[in-house]
Amino acid sequence: MPTKKKTTEEADKVVAPEKEAASSAPAAALAASKAPKKKISSATIHIQATFNNTKVVLTDKSGNTIAWSSSGSLGFKGAKKGTPFAASKVGEVLAEKAGAAGIKDFDVVIRGVGSGREAVVRSFMARGFELSGIKDETPVPHNGPKPKKPRRV
Repeated sequence: MPTKKKTTEEADKVVAPEKEAASSAPAAALAASKAPKKKISSATIHIQATFNNTKVVLTDKSGNTIAWSSSGSLGFKGAKKGTPFAASKVGEVLAEKAGAAGIKDFDVVIRGVGSGREAVVRSFMARGFELSGIKDETPVPHNGPKPKKPRRV
């Protein structure tokens, strides 16, 4: 049985609704995946502030990660990653994600001696979140490794 060939206009009419449905489906799925899975009222912010970078992780009270960011992931390069300005930008990004998750108050756990320690906390508080407590868990060596012998000249 011979089949009738469709003209290009008829083919476009048939394909066009499928293209529209296909293009809107990923957008709807993407929007659904961006929405937080559950609303959380309080969270913990873990800050690792080194001389070279500032990494921040937002977790719920049981330690499950909600969101994270770092100075390097925002596009800062080299020595600029360790600045308080870069750390405040990291805090702003995470504060936006925390607001979407429904977080109202937060605890802070700080590790390291970098200059971005306070900047992250200040940017969170500037966005209207309430600070519950701060804990400093900077690792301190117990006398460290054995020092090198003195040079004999």
